[in-house]
This record gives sequence, C-alpha cells and structure tokens, in this order.
Amino acid sequence: MQGALAHSVPAVAEPLAKGSLMDPYSLLEPAATRVRDPLSGRSLWVAGMIQDARMDGETLKFVLTVKKEHSAEDRQRLRDAVVRNVVGAGWAGEVNCTIRVEGVAVGAPAAGPAKDPVKGMSGGGVQPHGGPIAKTPIPGVKHIVAVASGKGGVGKSTVAVNLAVALAQRGRKVGIMDSDIYGPSIPLMMHVNGRPIANEQKKILPLRAYGVECMSIGFLVDEKEPIIWRGPMVMGVVNQFLKDVDWGELDYLIVDMPPGTGDAQLTMIQAVPISGGVVVTTPNPVALLDAVRGVEMFRKLDVPVLGVVENMSWYEANGVRMYPFGQGGGVKMAVEYGVELLGQVPLKDGIRSGGDEGKPAVLSGESVFDGIAASVERALPV
Repeated sequence: MQGALAHSVPAVAEPLAKGSLMDPYSLLEPAATRVRDPLSGRSLWVAGMIQDARMDGETLKFVLTVKKEHSAEDRQRLRDAVVRNVVGAGWAGEVNCTIRVEGVAVGAPAAGPAKDPVKGMSGGGVQPHGGPIAKTPIPGVKHIVAVASGKGGVGKSTVAVNLAVALAQRGRKVGIMDSDIYGPSIPLMMHVNGRPIANEQKKILPLRAYGVECMSIGFLVDEKEPIIWRGPMVMGVVNQFLKDVDWGELDYLIVDMPPGTGDAQLTMIQAVPISGGVVVTTPNPVALLDAVRGVEMFRKLDVPVLGVVENMSWYEANGVRMYPFGQGGGVKMAVEYGVELLGQVPLKDGIRSGGDEGKPAVLSGESVFDGIAASVERALPV
C-alpha cells in the first residue's frame, strides 16, 4: 500500500527561498497531489485533506485532516509522504504537520482508529492499483465457502473439489473457484479443459464438470507455463474471478484458497462476504501449527469457521490402521479452538488417483466427503 501513497520526486538543483512571504499552498498543492488517500482513492489535495497552511518564519505549518477510519500507520505514512515531497521539491526550511482527526474537537483526546485486524490492512482495503476495495456480494450466489490451509501439500484442493461435487450430488447448485493462482489444480482434478468465453454482458462464463461451475487461471494459461506474478497481479485476477465471472444462481461457491495467509486471502475476504471457512490440515504438529494460522486469519477477519478437516488421517494395511503423520492432531485442534471436526479423510489410493485422473473420489462413494458436505449444509442452509 505504501507504494501507492507517494510517487518519486525529481531532485531540484536550487533550494526554494525561505520566508513568510511565500505562499504555503504553492508548496503543498504539488506535494499533496502526488499522495493518494487509501480510503477515497483520491489525492490528498483533491480530497481536501490539507488545511490551515501558513508560514511561521522559516517554518511551513499545515494540518493533515484524516478520518477515524485511517489507521495510525496510514496517518503517519500520509504525513511523511507529504513532508518528503515538500522537501524534495526544494524547500529548505522546517516543516510542521499536525494531524487532525475529522469530527474530533480540537483539544479533545483523539481516540485512535480501531486497530487493524491484520497489520497493513485498513478500512475496506486497497486495490492492486490504488483506491479502496468495496465489499459487495456476488449476484446470485447465496453462500461463499473458503477452503484454506496454512501450508501447501495437505490436500486442500482435494477437499475443495470433493466438497463441491458432494454438494452438487446432494442437489445443490454449486460453483468452484480456483484462487490458487500459482498452483491451479482444478482443471486436472475436475477433468475440465478449454478456454472460457464471455457473454454479451462481457462476463466470463465458467466451464462445467460433474454439475459444478468451474473457474481457474489454469483455463487461461498453458499447463506448463509458470505463473511468475507479483502480488498486485494475483490480487487483480482473484478480484476479476469474483466480480467478472457470470456464476449464475448458486447455492454454494466453493473457493479453493491458496496456502498461507497473504495478499490473495486478504483480497478475497475484503472483496466479498464469506459465509464460512473450512481449514484443512494433516495430523502432524508441523501442519497443525500452520493450520492454526488459518483459523486465526478467519477469526481476525470475522469469517465464521465452519470446522476443520483432518486429511491423511490414517491408512489401512491388512485390516490394521497405521498413522504415518501422527494421530488425532485435527481432533485436538478442533477441541482447542471450539470448532467442529468436519471429517477425517483416510489416506487411500482411490482418493489420490481420483484427483490425478480427474474423477473426484466422492463419485466412487467415498462417504467422508458427503458427510463434510452435510455439515456445510447444516451450518449454511439455503
């Protein structure tokens, strides 16, 4: 966000004159024009946030007026950016900027804004190229369910795909969105390929498989092409999949989240109302440490946690259960955090091959996924 606040200022060879006869606004207008307010998306000058400017001897004094919604970090960044631009334009005197909170009487103790639930996130959020993200529902979609994990390799996409197909088998209208931009799995796991087209309203039409509407970056790039993108590009694609895809009428949109707790997750949660989150983990302590971060992410951002799915819980050999990743870690985590254990998925070759061959295991009667779908239906009725 900091990069969107201030542009670089060319060096000035000669310092500007100091003194009370100089118009302070002639210095502040270009300096504030180059700084963007993260809440309104406008420059500080256009937004009228620079006020009460005057010269006091060799000191330029002015007031930066902010809103209660501006975080403490926002206020400091905006102030520093304007001062930096004034100095960069050649002003050789002192600069004194007072921050005033709109609606708070002068002299009254200014209560700071509510602390950001996640450091670096303020208000409605900031788009990849500046301006606020507005949280808006997706037309026709009743519930958005985010399937997340703290780390990769725990079977998050397997759970997301089978949950989507299980809900469709139960008669629900379902879509699945692959927001794992760097590692899209939906095309392979749903056995669906092709290039989506746009309708007359210039909305992207998702592809369909097993009764589920599907959208993935994997439909738009070659399967062997690496996606080497910076965060803003990833955020832009995620936002486009949410806002520019014609999902139609859906009971549930299942979102296969990327692993971790970064830009894509924040963009998703800030852009649309998430009805609930499902956290996938394996039983071993290392995976559980990261899964806890997923639970905390949802809670800090006010997303209800529907429950935990423990994947690769055991495998059976000659009728005896073996626990290669430890035993009961997901159960303990669910108890500790007071959330439901949605299911324990065994380590089976049929589940693995179903993903590799594009035939989700729930189609072959793997009942654990139907149980997870039933729990989601109970938590989020339509």
